[in-house]
Amino acid sequence: MARGGAANASYAVNGTPSRPQQQMSYRIGIYGWRKRCLYLFILLLMVLIVINLALTIWILKVLNFNIDGMGKLRILDRGLRLEGESEFLKPLYAAEVRSRVNQPLVLESARNVTMNARNRNGNVTGKLVIGANDVVAMNDQFQVDDNNGKMLFYADTNEVVVGADRLRVTGEQGAVFAGSVQTPHVRAEPFEPLKLESTTRSLYVEAPEGVTMEAEGGGFSATCRTDLKLTSSQGKIVLDAGNIHLQNIPESRPAGSGRRLNNVYELCTCPDGKLFLAVPTSGCEVNTGICS
Repeated sequence: MARGGAANASYAVNGTPSRPQQQMSYRIGIYGWRKRCLYLFILLLMVLIVINLALTIWILKVLNFNIDGMGKLRILDRGLRLEGESEFLKPLYAAEVRSRVNQPLVLESARNVTMNARNRNGNVTGKLVIGANDVVAMNDQFQVDDNNGKMLFYADTNEVVVGADRLRVTGEQGAVFAGSVQTPHVRAEPFEPLKLESTTRSLYVEAPEGVTMEAEGGGFSATCRTDLKLTSSQGKIVLDAGNIHLQNIPESRPAGSGRRLNNVYELCTCPDGKLFLAVPTSGCEVNTGICS
């Protein structure tokens, strides 16, 4: 065995001397600029992780995240609960919106408040728009009930029903109806007159069983431009009063009739029902133009 470096040693195999072989060495690892780039990349990654962790902690702190929810937003079994004032920048979709116990529910907008109801196909079936100058409700039917479930107001395309015990109109010009009005009772406020008027058309008061007009604290007046007719098809017309005054009845004074006594007249009728006055001694004799 020869002493010295292993690279310079030569051996004989089967008595034949072998040629010296050069041994190769390899360096395992990352060296040079690759190592510096790797360390720089790891350093940047650590910086990003620290920044991300700091931002996450800051967001959790600002939004007040906790096990119950986020800030004033609480996550409950029945839904979400908001405490205090909340602002929605986009549309709000919810099955039910209500306030806390013994607290009012306030909906406020800088322009208007719009509430839509949609069907399964997404089409709008009802809408309520509260604007700056008007309130618009669009639906097939509109109904208002009281706390006991009694209908107070109902409206659709065919009719408008007022279910309250009393409909009160306080305007100075009263109420104007373009069509007919069906009601069991019409009366004015205490110590105020009641006036039924049709300025350009006719006024009809009809009832299947009867029409009663009463003025318990004053008089009753019916005025028209042409004719005032009282007609009873099957019954009679009764004038029941302590005094009945018929004014502006024409007086018949034919030639040769006697003189009236103490302003006493006879009440006579023409064949067409027209009334006229005559002196008692004339026997309802008429002069020219009375019954024409």
